[in-house]
Amino acid sequence: MTSLMPDAVLWDMDGTLVDTEPYWISAETDLVESFGRTWTYEDAMELVGAGLWDSAETLRTHGVDMPADEIVSHLTETVMARITAQGVPFRPGALELLTELRSAGVRVALVTMSIRSMAEHVVDRMDDNPFEVLVTGDEVARPKPHPDPYVEAASRLGVDVRQCVAIEDSRTGLASAVAAGTAAIAVPHAVSIPEGPEHTVWTTLSGRTAADVAEVFATRRRAEDAR
Repeated sequence: MTSLMPDAVLWDMDGTLVDTEPYWISAETDLVESFGRTWTYEDAMELVGAGLWDSAETLRTHGVDMPADEIVSHLTETVMARITAQGVPFRPGALELLTELRSAGVRVALVTMSIRSMAEHVVDRMDDNPFEVLVTGDEVARPKPHPDPYVEAASRLGVDVRQCVAIEDSRTGLASAVAAGTAAIAVPHAVSIPEGPEHTVWTTLSGRTAADVAEVFATRRRAEDAR
């Protein structure tokens, strides 16, 4: 099995590793409503997986009269406070799959459009932080859906991004992973993701194993070799 394994598995955070999307939506809603405007569920879905500064500009168009940096800081602090109060809401199967991958000798990195303080707030609350590298939204010039975050993660690990698997829950993040050249696995959560020739869709991480990841990787590489 080891020979079929990718060099690394690159994990999205919000919505993939942890179920924090409801926290972000609540923070966005409260902020927009504090300026006397309305923020709908449909509005919130447009921001799933997006870079925080892009999201801040969208919130500004919805009446939030604050500089983008202040919006990012406010939202992040609000979500971090909720995690502190309620604990980290890990997605089903995520921690188990991380353990499996580490046991199989596969390296893992976290690739999130949250800022570093938020990512560290999450991983510091894990019993055993498995991530060698954190790539965060305040460290890349171009956020998801651009390939830069995943390319940067592979570079920091010293591996070829095309020898990596990425796990994502959003269309924006999936586009980033595919553009970077990873073997991409979509685990839809807040938004639906249809099947497609460039990625694999799993309905959940629960019950998934390192062998399942290896199979996705091998299948995608065989498809590329056949082109």
